[in-house]
Amino acid sequence: MTIESGPKRALKVLPTLDRRGSPLAEPAHQLAMLDGVVLEPGLEGSFDARLAEGGLHPLTATGIDVLQVNLGRVCNQTCAHCHVDAGPDRTEDMDLETARACMRALATTDIPTVDITGGAPEMSRSFRYIVEEATRLGRHVLDRCNLTILLAPRYEDLPEFLAEHRVEVVSSLPHYRKFNTDRQRGDGVFDRSLEALKRLNALGYGRAGSGLRLTLVTNPVGAYLPSGQASLEAEWKREMKRLHGIEFDALYAITNMPISRYLEWLVESGNLDEYMNLLVRSFNPATAAGVMCRNTLSVGWDGTLYDCDFNQMLALEVGHGAPRHIADFDFEALARRRIVTGRHCFGCTAGAGSSCGGSLE
Repeated sequence: MTIESGPKRALKVLPTLDRRGSPLAEPAHQLAMLDGVVLEPGLEGSFDARLAEGGLHPLTATGIDVLQVNLGRVCNQTCAHCHVDAGPDRTEDMDLETARACMRALATTDIPTVDITGGAPEMSRSFRYIVEEATRLGRHVLDRCNLTILLAPRYEDLPEFLAEHRVEVVSSLPHYRKFNTDRQRGDGVFDRSLEALKRLNALGYGRAGSGLRLTLVTNPVGAYLPSGQASLEAEWKREMKRLHGIEFDALYAITNMPISRYLEWLVESGNLDEYMNLLVRSFNPATAAGVMCRNTLSVGWDGTLYDCDFNQMLALEVGHGAPRHIADFDFEALARRRIVTGRHCFGCTAGAGSSCGGSLE
């Protein structure tokens, strides 16, 4: 399958786990695999048990600073490490009725940030409505963009649309060199990503004083933790400018979560047991205070509520009596809810920690 992404260009994509009928397309199967990993002596115990060993209470929300809205699983790419199992063959897409419910809930609060994700969220029928309505309400909007969508037919005006609404663009780019990027995100992604970044730069994104924030996101290609975010950012800013003439504001280094297609890669490469033990071995209780679930509420494409996007992909809805659908939104109850956890949560608390905003230390 190919997806056109510009004149005489085609982006190669692969079938998703769902399309292939893989058992790993089922959240229950993924959870069972993670729970079945045998941990090294001294590492046994649940995530909550490890928190308790560190003198910490179970995770609870500290408020809601970010309403993260996942618009679905439709995407023009099939990245090897995608925790969403997104791709062109998926059909999940937030309808306008659900999107309006999200914005009605937002309007009753002072939540400052709306974080739009997917899939390629820009492909959703609700994307432009949410951008327009959230900015009308005076909220800061982030678009988690894969970059290549900005070159695809019918989406070429997106850079101007995003700039007009002062949307922060948060873009995935595994590396500033071609090999590692295409290895993780698909053949042809690197060159198209650079072209998209140059279009954004031309509009002012990533330029000092423009107010148009451009953030890059990198995650390891293999079964290891990210390097230090600060040193990586300095290196990336230098090399992206030197090699490609591209400027950006910040770099987020994010740990790969053992979910969906990255979980499949771990299994097929024989790295699952070691990677899961690495995450648990690297558990850093100091990062628990800053994990994203504590100040973020995640909304699924059908309006179901989750503590984070990772829980969403594992079908772990908010629990402990909290409202479970955006139609039943109750800010006070959701802002103090207890977080639903599992073994995958070690991914957010390993080493320097990891969240949608990058390192926690």
